[in-house]
Amino acid sequence: MNTGLTFTAMLPEHLLLLGIVLLLVLEIAGVAKRSALVVAIAAVAASGGAALWLVYTGFSGSPFPGQFSVAHDSLVAKTIVMGLTLPVLLMSRDDFDGSEFPALLLSSLYGVCLLISSDSYLTMFLGLELMSLPVYTLVLLAYRRVQSAEAALKYLVLGGAATAMFLMGVSLLFGISGSTSISTFSTALLAPDIMSRAAVALILLAFFLKGAVVPFHAWAPDAYECASVPVTAYMSTLVKAGVMFGVLRLFASVPVVSSILEIIAIFPLISIVWGNIAAMRQQSFRRMMGYSSIAHAGYMFYALLGAGEGRMQAITFYLLTYGALNLLAFAALPNNPDDASRDRMDTLKGLWHRNPFSAAMIAIAMLSLSGLPPFPGFVAKFLIFKNVLAAGYTTYAVIGLVGSYIGIYFYLRVIQMMFMSASSPSHTSRVDDVHVGLVVAPEVGTPVAVYRTSAFAHFAAMLCLAATLVLMFLPGWVLEKM
Repeated sequence: MNTGLTFTAMLPEHLLLLGIVLLLVLEIAGVAKRSALVVAIAAVAASGGAALWLVYTGFSGSPFPGQFSVAHDSLVAKTIVMGLTLPVLLMSRDDFDGSEFPALLLSSLYGVCLLISSDSYLTMFLGLELMSLPVYTLVLLAYRRVQSAEAALKYLVLGGAATAMFLMGVSLLFGISGSTSISTFSTALLAPDIMSRAAVALILLAFFLKGAVVPFHAWAPDAYECASVPVTAYMSTLVKAGVMFGVLRLFASVPVVSSILEIIAIFPLISIVWGNIAAMRQQSFRRMMGYSSIAHAGYMFYALLGAGEGRMQAITFYLLTYGALNLLAFAALPNNPDDASRDRMDTLKGLWHRNPFSAAMIAIAMLSLSGLPPFPGFVAKFLIFKNVLAAGYTTYAVIGLVGSYIGIYFYLRVIQMMFMSASSPSHTSRVDDVHVGLVVAPEVGTPVAVYRTSAFAHFAAMLCLAATLVLMFLPGWVLEKM
């Protein structure tokens, strides 16, 4: 074994592992509350910096042949994942003050990195489970609602079902080929026998469940609503990214064939339509974003219909755009000691009059997630449907576009509430908090509690805004780097 190659190729993972060890040491020493967040941010920033350095040096290698490898695409993916994690850690400052959250988050991130570089089903399985298991605990960690336990249990059970489907599909492929290499998936895609098709379908459905694609989406709205804001932000962005990068490792550049075309087309299409329709009637902001994420998962899986060479770029750009905007919306959400009140859609009424910064940031996120130009969400969706059209699936592309228009309604509904509605008097309260003040809503004449984002969440929002502006004004430059 080449020690130097192993150390360099796995440098991002090694730095994450070092952060996890330091967090455990700090917890044992009893000083975790003062320094855990700093250590976690430093570990993630160093890991992302290492991945970026490897990108610019043109490094590629396989320290464990047939199991783990790195190349330009995987290193870019790791850089994006680490960059999106920093705002999540900053947001967590208001909800968690110990080492539990950052330690679990870094452990899950380690699994995401393994998924991105996996060359065998063994590594992929290890990555999937390392990514998922800490998140089951994270849903319960803040425990501000009695429904949190039920949501975590539902996520655990359905996550276990996804694992079982994945392993069953892998066992079938191993029985056919005698190999655990993920290259057997590409071979099975083109094979005409029923056993290969069954194996491909089982593995694909497992990823559908992990990515919350209809009809395997039942866990997502509950988990998103009942988890704390940082955990919801992590699930909706980084877990989604891990799932999609894992799918890309399986499909590589192999074109989709008729044997599974209907699975890849119909299920994501239903997700786009159902996710957008169900989001319209939600009274919980996080639950609405949960259904929104179901629709966006549909868009990303839809990209698999496109030409193989364009998939990686389209999905990577989409994940970066969707992640930055989702995090922007969550980071800008005003604080409230009552988690249920903070999450109610009615709380957003008249937000522009009470907290212009939060209202403006959430509005930018909503407009871009809806896919309206000139925001980066438009470019992201354009790349997806452009690839689908180029592959010759015009009917699917048109139906998907029509389904995407449905989502414009509920995104604009949020903006209407913030800018065109009076503050609801039902939210009147007096709270002793440095981030709370009382103002008089001119339309109602009733004192309304004003909650601000903390300095850490404010900084996280500014980082996401900066990424959004780069994606909006320099999309070509970003695509060239991918």
